[in-house]
Amino acid sequence: MQRITYETEGHLALIGLNRANKRNAFDSQMLRELGEAYSRFEDDGALRCALVFANGEHFTGGLDLGEVGPRVAAGEPLFSEGDVDPLGLSGRQRTKPVVIALRGYCLTIGVELALAADVRIVASDCKFSQIEVARGIYPFGGATLRLPQIAGWGNAMRWLLTGDFFDANEALRIGLAQEITEPENVTAPIRIPR
Repeated sequence: MQRITYETEGHLALIGLNRANKRNAFDSQMLRELGEAYSRFEDDGALRCALVFANGEHFTGGLDLGEVGPRVAAGEPLFSEGDVDPLGLSGRQRTKPVVIALRGYCLTIGVELALAADVRIVASDCKFSQIEVARGIYPFGGATLRLPQIAGWGNAMRWLLTGDFFDANEALRIGLAQEITEPENVTAPIRIPR
């Protein structure tokens, strides 16, 4: 099954997380396909912006640690060599804007993908957490770099060091979100208003 959907509408790329039966938890295939989708967007001169969204009720439950964990422990890259790194940490970087639409659970890599995006639209039902600290894992997808820049040191440390959950209103307050909307506005199929 395809883990990432990819469509275009005019000058817009629509990139969808497509593993709803697993709360869009990222396995190796999904990570690879996301890098491929970002690369496809970057390489298409007709496209000006990408919108990343989730199929299902949750943006992501985080990484599928049972499958991805051993790869990370072995030092393997999350994304294929030559593809754009959606986290913007190494390798090929994107140059065009990405808007991300979040709803439901947005855990670990979901927060890090949001922090790497340019604009973040958040549904009122969104629940965020960098739960790695509760599992004794370092958040290696960029949160430790970007959350202090976006939210300020104290706000970032509050959420990174506790692993507590926070809601859409807190995300807006600390600058992680630019707008809060209703869940149906960020649920597939995405309808672009004219």
